[in-house]
Amino acid sequence: MKTISVILAAGQGTRMKSDLPKVLHPVCGRPMIWHALQAVKDVTDGQPVVVIGHGAQQVRQAVGDAARFVTQAERLGTGHAVQQAESALRGQTDLVLVTSADMPLLTPETLRRLVETQESNTGPITMLTVLADDPRGFGRVVRGADGTVQAIVEEAQATPEQLAIRELNVGAYCFDAGWLWDALERVPLSPKGEYYLTDTVGLAVDEGMVVQALTLGDPAEAVGVNTRVHLSEAEAGMRRRVNRAHMLSGVTIVDPQSTYIEMGVTVGRDTVIWPGTVLQGGTQIGARCEIGPNTIIRDTTIGNGCTILASVLERALIENDVEMGPFVHLREGAHLMSGVHMGNFGEVKNSTLGPGVKMGHFSYIGDATIGAETNIGAGTITCNYDGEHKYPTEIGEGVFIGSDTMLVAPLKIGDRARTGAGAVVTKDVKPDTLVVGVPARAIRKLNRG
Repeated sequence: MKTISVILAAGQGTRMKSDLPKVLHPVCGRPMIWHALQAVKDVTDGQPVVVIGHGAQQVRQAVGDAARFVTQAERLGTGHAVQQAESALRGQTDLVLVTSADMPLLTPETLRRLVETQESNTGPITMLTVLADDPRGFGRVVRGADGTVQAIVEEAQATPEQLAIRELNVGAYCFDAGWLWDALERVPLSPKGEYYLTDTVGLAVDEGMVVQALTLGDPAEAVGVNTRVHLSEAEAGMRRRVNRAHMLSGVTIVDPQSTYIEMGVTVGRDTVIWPGTVLQGGTQIGARCEIGPNTIIRDTTIGNGCTILASVLERALIENDVEMGPFVHLREGAHLMSGVHMGNFGEVKNSTLGPGVKMGHFSYIGDATIGAETNIGAGTITCNYDGEHKYPTEIGEGVFIGSDTMLVAPLKIGDRARTGAGAVVTKDVKPDTLVVGVPARAIRKLNRG
């Protein structure tokens, strides 16, 4: 049977108290609606249909061409929202899978089981339920003696006996498409002036048709986000899931509760991640690395065998066997080639440090290229900005830059040259030359024989 997904994303989310549409709030670095789309991607056929309303343009931009869109101009309830997809789907599918974009923890495995259950159901609906002691305002599921669903009773209308029911309506459904569109025309207007999708259950039961229910094995999947408190619960649940997946693939996470890894980050086998580490965006980390503690890495590629202690890396490229920290800051465009060592309180921006470069501590390198096996002394600064423009510094191989050297760009320093401590270098330095002073001047050629 062909199945197409409808994802409800039109709500305003007033309880979030935010200018950002609710479904765009991130969970583990990705908007909630991204998680909803991933969950249905391999379960359904063709592009999903996303029902948008509040913040429609922002949601469109975030989703892009991953879905089709229909608009719920007036927020008249969930039944009315699904009805907006009829023109796009009538006659195009056998089953309609309906989920909400504010439920980021639903998994593809659960939704696949939901669809499979409906495929074998003689009735028009299979719904998802959860057993929980905290009802969180969900409707109660009333079952008959044969186990089929007889009704969904909203909390406000439930009797004391019904309030004691632990089985709750999650809000995810798989419908027979042909029956659904006609049923939505018959959904009654609620006292609040809305048309509820849950009322389709009553319509099916009144017609003597079977409504099946699939109960979640993991109650955490039922977390829906309506407040920032719920958002933190979803974040914690997703973080546990992500960290567990990394550990099962061969990564040691010393304290998963204090380790934050976003969706899409990759980590190689036998890498150890210490507490307080944050890995974000498109970060890729190789094998046998040691990361942290207290390290933040964003959109950075790291090779094998690297050690990074208490540092911040942003949009950088690190090759193999690099050591750094504590308190290193790599900014955008930093490229550390194999075997580089950086000590504490060093900063690199838009620069390449060649193989084996040593940059001890308290130094800033910006808009520079540094050759292999060069030593950067403590307190070295590339003076690359004159208030209007930035200029490059080129340092050759095997160079020794003395402590507290100021390198005033644009500048070229030849292979095997040296600068004395405290030098202010304003002119190019030839290979095998020692320069000292303020401003620095050549005092002799170095004997390399």
